[in-house]
Amino acid sequence: MLQIPALEKLVHELSRLPGIGPKTAQRLAYYVLRNPSEFAHRLSESLSQIHLQVHMCPQCFNYTDRDLCRYCEDSNRSNEILCVVEEPSDIVRIESSGVFRGRYHVLHGSIAPLDGIGPENLKIQELMQRVHRGLAQEPVALKEIVFALDSDLEGDTTILFLTKHLAKTGLRLSRIAQGIPMGSDIDYIDERTMGRAMENRVGL
Repeated sequence: MLQIPALEKLVHELSRLPGIGPKTAQRLAYYVLRNPSEFAHRLSESLSQIHLQVHMCPQCFNYTDRDLCRYCEDSNRSNEILCVVEEPSDIVRIESSGVFRGRYHVLHGSIAPLDGIGPENLKIQELMQRVHRGLAQEPVALKEIVFALDSDLEGDTTILFLTKHLAKTGLRLSRIAQGIPMGSDIDYIDERTMGRAMENRVGL
């Protein structure tokens, strides 16, 4: 126990952040204390303003401070291909590749029955509505949906659910390639990753 209520409260709140344990939260709290009070004021102001200035894009559900996010506003992006991701941060990783030039849709999670998260808790209904609008869009209609979800049980469950409900649309349904990362030593690859790599092998 720190025996200082204000400090204990800060540590408690910081420890609720994902990936932040009690020890890391304590180090961060002491870091705030070591810095001039202006730092704490700027941090507090940033936290209080984030919900006032940033909201979900009504089209793809990425975060934005504009009417539509930058990817939905961009007229140079293709309407023929839609990439479905779990979180807004996934878009940043995909964009860093410089390869994908289509549109995005953010589910804000994945189906996880053990955690009480079902399809109704995600942006799945909105995805279905968007797909049907995209199929009727002129002059360029939606042709493909790419699933860029995590390669875990929850991600697989979500993709299975979505492909079942999208099977009759006639769209090409694909998933980002999975397997051995570039530059990896095959001796250190786990069985699941090796199995995916063999299933997703490509011709030369």
